[in-house]
Amino acid sequence: MKFNSPKKSLSDLLGKDYIESVVSGVEAFGLMSREEALKIANEKVDFYPEEAQKKNEEFAKRAGEQLIPTFKNDNDGAATNSFKKAFHKDSAPVTGFGCVRLGEDGRLYLIGKSEHYHVPFGHRFGGYKLLENAHKLGILNPTHNNTRGYVTRLLEREMVRTANGLSRDDKEGLEKVLASTEPKVLNRVINLETGSVACEAGFKMMLARFYRLDKSFQEAKYEGKIPVFLVNGDIDGGIEANYHGTSILAQTFRNLWPGYYEKAEKAGLYKIVPVMLNDIDDFRAKIEKYNTGDYKTAGYIHEIVLMNYGGIRLTREYLQEAYKLCAEYDTPTMDDEIQSCMWYPGMYLYHLYDIKPDFVIVGKGFPGGEYPASKILTTAEMDILNQFGALVTNGQEELASLSYLITMEFSQANSENIAEIGDYFESSLRKLGEKYSDVVSKVEGEGLLASIHFHDVDTAARCAKLVNGKYIDTSAQLYKVNCPPAILLKPPVTSTKVILDVIINALSEALEQL
Repeated sequence: MKFNSPKKSLSDLLGKDYIESVVSGVEAFGLMSREEALKIANEKVDFYPEEAQKKNEEFAKRAGEQLIPTFKNDNDGAATNSFKKAFHKDSAPVTGFGCVRLGEDGRLYLIGKSEHYHVPFGHRFGGYKLLENAHKLGILNPTHNNTRGYVTRLLEREMVRTANGLSRDDKEGLEKVLASTEPKVLNRVINLETGSVACEAGFKMMLARFYRLDKSFQEAKYEGKIPVFLVNGDIDGGIEANYHGTSILAQTFRNLWPGYYEKAEKAGLYKIVPVMLNDIDDFRAKIEKYNTGDYKTAGYIHEIVLMNYGGIRLTREYLQEAYKLCAEYDTPTMDDEIQSCMWYPGMYLYHLYDIKPDFVIVGKGFPGGEYPASKILTTAEMDILNQFGALVTNGQEELASLSYLITMEFSQANSENIAEIGDYFESSLRKLGEKYSDVVSKVEGEGLLASIHFHDVDTAARCAKLVNGKYIDTSAQLYKVNCPPAILLKPPVTSTKVILDVIINALSEALEQL
């Protein structure tokens, strides 16, 4: 297969009028001539040329090869004990290209998890040369919340357009969506830094229906009621299956800080209730129960593919019915796509499920690892915090916004290819699961977000060790007592079938040994 490779300049992506102002500015500062500036602005960059695609395949097939001498050093940094324990110095990056990282040991590592899910196009993606050009041209990165730059504002509109499934030329439709005050219409964007902060913004908007942000606010809609957060439960009925960031509130949703949460629950500040995975009867019973008496459901918070819980996938039928119940009980829904965004046709996985969340959280994949930049998309109905209730000072960075626009341009040009490789990878893994059913209990996930479940922890650990021994990144998810023993994979969307076969063959050999 061959990927489509857009050839775009800064003028193409950002518009000639804006570029004219930038060029005039750098000329006025005496930083470069108008001719030099226009040359940079109008340079057509080939995002993923055929030569790069072939090179990507070539190096993927050479995973494990000693490409350069080992970089010997005694620099171990100054990490905390837990980070020291988890550190793998040999595979720390020296450089990389496409689907491979070159470690300090001089060997090639195939990034089977896309460097923990944030480099969907691999390393040194050609389209990001536009970031270098923007920097040369003098487009500033830092801005203030009150001076959101043109690039960020352009991105906000593009996020709203694509989230609502509008075509590029439907300008009238976009203006109508932006002006809408109807429920379930995503037309607000808050620019933040990390997924944790983006999720926290959503939690605060949910809480603002129970508690006033400050004394200037009117009485909250459900003031006096105890807010109940519905989260995905683990297989034993606990709350360890979900992951929505590292703020204290988010961590209590997955059973961290138990003493703190117990006091908060006892005081009636909020309550966390797990709903069983893909069990609509359980969901119905819980949402009915916690909309009586002192209780009111504050929101249902979920991922679609739970990559922090064995890659288990929520089914389309389950989510659609759960969303209907949430609408019936005036319960906001949050789709956390920090891990799934950009790995599917259309960029947002919820589009494939035909659901309409009140909040969508995106990040990681959209800026492609170039910047920490996450967003929360929400509706006019949920736009109930003031500026200081949700902002992050560095959230409006212009070059971070440009990285989004570059990534989105490539993804939209390759929707069919992304669907094809996702289907190929998933079907290949399912065939392996059937062939080796004596050790594999289940294959989970969707498309390139994949997991293989094993009958026992020891087998999962041995399989991960064998695959990692072939210099292919995977991880064994064994640390959660209520989670099926699994290994997780997430190859870049720029992988061809040739690259995916390297992973599949390594898995096949490992399973054969087991």
